[in-house]
This record gives sequence, structure tokens and C-alpha cells, in this order.
Amino acid sequence: MFGVGGYEVIAAAALGAGMLAALLALVLRRVPGWPTVTAWAVAGLLWSLAVIALVTLIPTSSDVGVVRADLRPEGCSFDLGGPAPDGFWIFSGTQRLLNTVAFLPAGALLVVAASRWRAAWVLVPAGLLGLAAYSVGIEWVQLELARIDRRCDVTDVVDNVTGAVVGAVIGLVLAMILRPWRGRT
Repeated sequence: MFGVGGYEVIAAAALGAGMLAALLALVLRRVPGWPTVTAWAVAGLLWSLAVIALVTLIPTSSDVGVVRADLRPEGCSFDLGGPAPDGFWIFSGTQRLLNTVAFLPAGALLVVAASRWRAAWVLVPAGLLGLAAYSVGIEWVQLELARIDRRCDVTDVVDNVTGAVVGAVIGLVLAMILRPWRGRT
């Protein structure tokens, strides 16, 4: 059976997504009234969302095999704290920490990208809700697609949303330093 997965595939796909994001940033820089900071923040936000999807939805091994439908979980684990193992391929620490850190860049870049517009006070909370929905969607896909050998866990959603909110606070500081609203017409 031919399978797609493994850390090499995830890294290569993340690199490809990064190149596409850089291309997008270069195009957005040319849009009149868009500061360079905003162009790179939007592209970075899209890249971070792609990396999150790659890391959470591609199997860590290409030989996962077949998971029989009658053996797959019927629902998500609601055991807060969950059965998360320690560590993850090249990072030390717990999976909970990694789930939190994965959403930090998205939260920060969301604020930097949205602060370019006067409606940022609406866009940022809506974006945070969107990131929470993205996390829930990832967990739903993990539940439905037993083939990817991932587990749906409500703790992951809590950790992801925490990371996005902490990232948004970091993004507020970055926005005050970078001032992406310069160049507003």
C-alpha cells in the first residue's frame, strides 16, 4: 500500500507553502496603500495556517496502514489534559505545549495584519473565533478520517485557542512597534 506521510513530507510541504506565501507577500506589497508589514503579515498568517494543517493532518508515518471503521473512535476525548504523549519528533516538551505554540504565530500575525484597517477591533475578535473554528475543524477531520492515525481531543482545541489568544497579545505589542497602519489612504 502506498501512503503519504512522514516528517519529510510535512517539512517539504511546509517549505513549498512558505515559498507560495512569500510570493503572495511580494504581490501584496505592490497593492497601493498596503504597507510591506501588512503584506508580509497576511502572507505569514496564511503560511502559519497551512503549516498547522500539515502538522496536524498528515500522518507522521507513511505506513499507517488501514484503520478499520469498527476500530476507530466514536467521538472525541473530553478528558481535559488528554492522553497527550511527551515530546514530538524534534521538540522537547509536552504535546500540550506544542499545540499552544503552533497557534501563537497565527494569533500574532492576525493582529498585525488586521491592525492595518480601522475595523481591526472587529476583525481581530472575528479572526480569533475563526482560529478557534479552524482548530475544531482540524479535530473533526482527525475524528472522521481514521486513516490519518490522529486522535480527536478537546484538550487540543483548548491549547490551540490559548496559543492564538497569547499570540494576539504578542501581536498587539508587535503592531505598536511595526505600526502597519502607516500608509493608510
